[in-house]
Amino acid sequence: MGRYTTAKHYAAASILLPGSAALIWPGKVWLTALFLIWLVASAAYWIREERKENQERLARTIGAMQNSGIRTLNHHRHDWMNDLQVLFGYTRMGKLDKTIEYVEKIRERMAAESAISKLGSPTLVSFIHSFRTITNSLSLQVDIKGDLHLNELALDGEAVAETIIHTINAYRFAVKSDSAAWSVLKLELSADDEALYASFYYEGELMNEQQWSQKIKQQLEGAPLKPIGSVQNFSKVLLRAELRA
Repeated sequence: MGRYTTAKHYAAASILLPGSAALIWPGKVWLTALFLIWLVASAAYWIREERKENQERLARTIGAMQNSGIRTLNHHRHDWMNDLQVLFGYTRMGKLDKTIEYVEKIRERMAAESAISKLGSPTLVSFIHSFRTITNSLSLQVDIKGDLHLNELALDGEAVAETIIHTINAYRFAVKSDSAAWSVLKLELSADDEALYASFYYEGELMNEQQWSQKIKQQLEGAPLKPIGSVQNFSKVLLRAELRA
């Protein structure tokens, strides 16, 4: 319990004293007046502390978002520096074919990141771009088929985004981090005239497959994305969200 919550509870509990006195001696007008003044003062104190708590919570949220953004930028800066060093090395050695090949890889990566940024859900876009800053045990690869904008589809885009994030986190928390093999989760997103499709392909080990399965079932209960068939194997999960007519 936070200090603001504790202070609010103490302020509310303090009303019992004048309230009890007013009930014991109902004929004392000054006790009734004191109770009312105390009640108003306690309510004002509660509101003030509530505002302080909300401001502090907002400040913490903003700070966490800023730190996440800084970590994400640092990771991208590190990638860019590595790319420049590789290109510089190929150029110095006169390997034009290797330079062109590597530039093409950079172009493909930039196109993939651009497609992610255009998904139309700030929550999902931020989560994917900052994923490397929150875990070292799972690599996330995202492949978006076509020009996909969740906010322009006839469905609840934020609910879909939330389901995708929860599914990714189910893998993240279940991954066997001490495994010798690197764990990779590939997410494929596509849509047609009837539905949105989200396919998850996992390469690696899990600490407990049964717990993962239960977590996935809980996350998908009532969610817009529904399993295609039954979720039987953690290595492949196919989900589908029907578009509204």
